[in-house]
Amino acid sequence: MIEEDSVLEVTASDVDRCVSFASELCAVPSPSGFTAAAEELVASRLRDAGLDAVRTRKHSIVAQVGGTGAPLVLAAHIDTLGAMVRSIKANGRLRLTKIGGYPDIYLVGENCTVHTRNGTSVSGTIQPVNPASHVNGKLKDYRPTEEELEIVLDAPVRKPADVRALGIENGDIVSLDPRTRVTETGYIKSRHLDDKAGAAILLALGRLASGGAELRRKVYLLFTTYEEVGHGGSAGIPDDAEEMISVDMGAIGDDLAADEHVVSICAKDSGGPYDYGVTGALIETARKHDIPHAVDIYPLYGSDVEASLRAGYDLAHGLIGPGVSASHGYERTHRDGMGATLTLLAAYVSR
Repeated sequence: MIEEDSVLEVTASDVDRCVSFASELCAVPSPSGFTAAAEELVASRLRDAGLDAVRTRKHSIVAQVGGTGAPLVLAAHIDTLGAMVRSIKANGRLRLTKIGGYPDIYLVGENCTVHTRNGTSVSGTIQPVNPASHVNGKLKDYRPTEEELEIVLDAPVRKPADVRALGIENGDIVSLDPRTRVTETGYIKSRHLDDKAGAAILLALGRLASGGAELRRKVYLLFTTYEEVGHGGSAGIPDDAEEMISVDMGAIGDDLAADEHVVSICAKDSGGPYDYGVTGALIETARKHDIPHAVDIYPLYGSDVEASLRAGYDLAHGLIGPGVSASHGYERTHRDGMGATLTLLAAYVSR
């Protein structure tokens, strides 16, 4: 039996590492389907911790941390929301199509980068068609839709031939600038904290647990690459896995209990209830170790572990994550929430 004093201890330095990893990951463009650089960064940080990183055919990254007992998978995703060039317009501007589900309003005025298949990139801005308020009097009533938005390239282009001369073609990936900021008060503001905050927490846990700690479970870390389009966790789960917990953002909003300073434990989302025993064990662990937490229902949410269940995996399942505000927009969390999530995971795998 593992003694109480063998619980992995999370220090301020470990939380600093979470924040640093999150900032580093957010800086790497990785919309679903365009994750190679993020995959390599995650694999590199796992190797730095002395862990073997295996890449699946679907480009997920899997690492075994150690431990014995009923195998547990902790999953986060490194793919993000983004867009793709749908077509090149007659005036040299680009029509886009979104990657992932998010409100069109979160695109207006965003800086972006078009990634061409020849390896070059071109910056631009996503704007409404006819965006000048001194010209277009209808903007005051504007409700953006994908059809009425366009990418204005930071290049002197006036016709499709000019655009193609830059190497841009239909189907090129468009990433959204993260605008990452870490404030003196401990807040982390950025696009793509969903779910690079969760991935950073798993990297910090891997570093923490790789020093020969005795874990009560055989623990795998899984970093998926297609979560935002719904099938990230549908493959690549280790064959012996018995339980899987998605480590993703905790939703914040009306009638929800979580904020950016706690770990959110999800009891139910759009896919139905999470495993009653797993959720109960997470709540019990948080209470036992005085970890700031909230239990919530996410009405418009789906996770990697639900994709695994739909794919036929026989797993007990759960979902936790730091509270993140403005989900799928310009998001914000706090080092307290990231630290609480890391502390809950550390206690859960070693209690």
